[in-house]
Amino acid sequence: MKKLEVVMYHYVRDLKNSRYPNIKGLDLKLFRQQIAYFEKHYTFVGMQEVLDAFYLGKKLPDNAILLSFDDGYIDHYTNVFPILANKGISALFSMPGKIIKEGKVLDVNKIHFLLASVPVAKIKERLYIKLAECRKEGFTIKSDEELYEELAISNRYDDADTVFVKRVLQNAIDERARNKIVSDLFREFVTENEAAFVSELYMNMSQIKTMKKYNMYFGLHGYEHYWFDRLTEDEYKKDINAALDVFEGVIDRNNWVFCYPYGATQEKLLSYCKSIHCVAGVTTEPRVADLDKDDPMLIPRFDTNDYPPKSKGK
Repeated sequence: MKKLEVVMYHYVRDLKNSRYPNIKGLDLKLFRQQIAYFEKHYTFVGMQEVLDAFYLGKKLPDNAILLSFDDGYIDHYTNVFPILANKGISALFSMPGKIIKEGKVLDVNKIHFLLASVPVAKIKERLYIKLAECRKEGFTIKSDEELYEELAISNRYDDADTVFVKRVLQNAIDERARNKIVSDLFREFVTENEAAFVSELYMNMSQIKTMKKYNMYFGLHGYEHYWFDRLTEDEYKKDINAALDVFEGVIDRNNWVFCYPYGATQEKLLSYCKSIHCVAGVTTEPRVADLDKDDPMLIPRFDTNDYPPKSKGK
């Protein structure tokens, strides 16, 4: 058997001393401790080694582990990259193309910083007001009560109210309405200077190319950071190709890896990706990968919180 564990990260920063100490991320000190734990119990592998194991039959070392970092945060360049490069660790990084092409903060990140800046009860209160405004403007949106009953289901990361806010603002209502609401709330509670926030939050292309020179592997993360299981065929084709265009020269269009936003996929999407030379994809299903059995397009991933020091035991 060829066993592999893949770990997913997002924000990695000195949380206590950051501008947003309540952002849901891994503290840099704990990241260093986690790397030390992995060095003791695992052998690091890079994405290319995983591909070689899938397609060339090469053997992975015992207790193989691959690190992956989503969304292209500046944390990955300033905090993560020096540690990995110093230890000779190659990791998988992915970033939505819209950040580079348009210089805008993704809605998903606007939501993160809303929740890190304001109590969820306050956001929920303002959200109901914004939903009422959208209904008056002609948008067809379920009642507040129906939405809450349908969406407010706690999970292993968030309480019911937080899940409700996230779901409404991520995908539960018309895209035009949610984009407007997210932008309004972001300006109200976080900042009106989106351009400055972009440079504070994300890596730029020069930094990405520097990391690539040091053997970091870059995969696709879409253009808009959509839930790909909710898109039509035309929509996901447009999004994927726009992202590939942005990362021309960073991602090999004849041999690329997809990091699905939110882990969301659909069967036709996978077929299309294969037809345009996608060779692997990583999901958010938390389990050990078995390369003898698993589809390389659906590689499972654990979360950083599933391992020490965040967890007592995986």
